Amino acid sequence: MALVEWAIIHMCEPLNGVKMKDRSYIVATTKVWNIQTYNDVIRHYPGKWHLISRSTDLTVHKIRSIKPKYIFFPHWSNIVSDEILDIATCICFHETDLPFGRGGSPIQNLIVDGHKETLISALRMSKDLDAGPIYLKRKLSLVGLAEEIFLRSSITVAQMINTIIIDNPKPSKQEGEVSTFKRRSPGQSQISTNTNLAELFDHIRMLDAQSYPPAFIEVDGFRYEFTRPALKTDAILADVRVTKVAGGSID
Repeated sequence: MALVEWAIIHMCEPLNGVKMKDRSYIVATTKVWNIQTYNDVIRHYPGKWHLISRSTDLTVHKIRSIKPKYIFFPHWSNIVSDEILDIATCICFHETDLPFGRGGSPIQNLIVDGHKETLISALRMSKDLDAGPIYLKRKLSLVGLAEEIFLRSSITVAQMINTIIIDNPKPSKQEGEVSTFKRRSPGQSQISTNTNLAELFDHIRMLDAQSYPPAFIEVDGFRYEFTRPALKTDAILADVRVTKVAGGSID
């Protein structure tokens, strides 16, 4: 049974006197893969669904007018104001087994560290980054190009959203040792000479997604950007985009 059909069958019962179809929800995301999954899947769930795809549209006035049961934030990179956190239940999705790997660029940091899979944690957003209580976790493979991973993640997140709006689970406090990732800078996309083919392949693929700074080298005033890598026995095949370097800084 398709995910949407399953949701429609199971989401018609009243909850606290309010039918599921009458509840309002918001999905806030700026990434194309999450917007696609919202349009293909999430907006068809019972309920009144609203998409916010620009950070400037996430305002207190808009939230108060919609009065959502939940605001879901798949892959949202902007700061959410304390006022919004206070007036709505805000849930974000982080691609690590929290409290391990709080912080920025989780997918890239995991791949650099050699991980082949991870967990997506759905957590209530708090004033401390990635520190809120956990609703549920789901597995995510780290195989493939970054955009393929993000697309898989968006589908898994849609399923997690489905579970949350049906079951309304109570989140549990994070347990375990806290570790933190640093957000990667554009300059870190530069290819190092101290690497092997497998590491170079991982470096190129983990940056191969729309709006991410691709892996690159700079030689004699030109920048060579690498995408769509394929790892062979003794070589990497990839697309290359060559541009003239403007100025002298790679950052």
